[in-house]
This record gives sequence, C-alpha cells and structure tokens, in this order.
Amino acid sequence: MSTSRDAIHRAAARLFRERGYARTSVRDIAGEAGVDPALVIRHFGGKEPLFLDTVALESGALAFEGPRETFGRRFMTDMLERGDDVRDVFLALVRASDADGVADRLRTEHELHFVEPFRALLEGPDADLRARLAASVIGGLLHSLWVVGDEGLLTADREALVDRAGALLQSLIDG
Repeated sequence: MSTSRDAIHRAAARLFRERGYARTSVRDIAGEAGVDPALVIRHFGGKEPLFLDTVALESGALAFEGPRETFGRRFMTDMLERGDDVRDVFLALVRASDADGVADRLRTEHELHFVEPFRALLEGPDADLRARLAASVIGGLLHSLWVVGDEGLLTADREALVDRAGALLQSLIDG
C-alpha cells in the first residue's frame, strides 16, 4: 500500500469508527491523512467504497476453533474480550446501514462472519436454521450491549453473562 493510500485508510478507519459514516466526510478523511481530497477519490473511488474497505470484521477475529463442547462459553468470552474492535466495527456498520451499499455489506458481514462459520460447525437437516439462530443470539447481544446500552447487561457480572449467553449459544451448537 502506498504511503498516502495507507494514511487515508488509517484516517478513514479511525474517523468512521469514532464519528460514523454520516458524520465523516471525504474532506475530513483527507485532512486527517494530510492529503488532497481528490487523492481519497483516486485511491478508493469515493466515501462508500472506502467505508466498506475499512469497517470489516476479520474472519480470524472470532473464536471458531477449539473443542466443540466448550464452544459457547469460549466464543462469548472471546467476543466480549475483543470488545473495542468488534464494537467499533459493529456500530459503524449499524449506524451506516441506511446508506446505499452499506446495508448489503452488513448482510454480507453477517453471512460471512457469523452464519457461515456457525453452519460449518453444525450437522443435520436444521443446521442452517441453528446457524442463523446462533448468529442472531450474537447479534442480539451485541445490539443490546452496544446500540441500546442495556445497563443490566453492561453491569452484569462478566462470568455470569458469559456462562448464560454461552449456554444459550451452546444449546444451538449441540442441537
């Protein structure tokens, strides 16, 4: 990646995660990166493609490896420990979900990073349904924690939250 392209990418990632899509302009990104706004367009094609490039979950970021019988608890622990990075990406995508192309990306991220990995763990005729329900358990928890700011969940004992949510997720994994 070129120096200016890298600087633009870093600036955009930070601004989109801090301010959101709507409150971040190409001019803001260029200013933060120390480049001309035209260079942002030249390198990335516009604000939306740059947003989509900078706010993506990495497949390896989530705990799908390890013993199946401890998956639920392990996954919940990992998800909550990775809080800031996962939260920032999740919130950036949710806040921008009404922008053209972003809703499609949100669906794609959901499918690629939640439904498909869960489906790969499961067997049986209802594997797809269980994978989608497992993804919805995760998505619902993230929404409650980070979009709604559910004080009961935010202040809950972390081990109790991991145990209960992990058990719910494990029940879907076990079938």
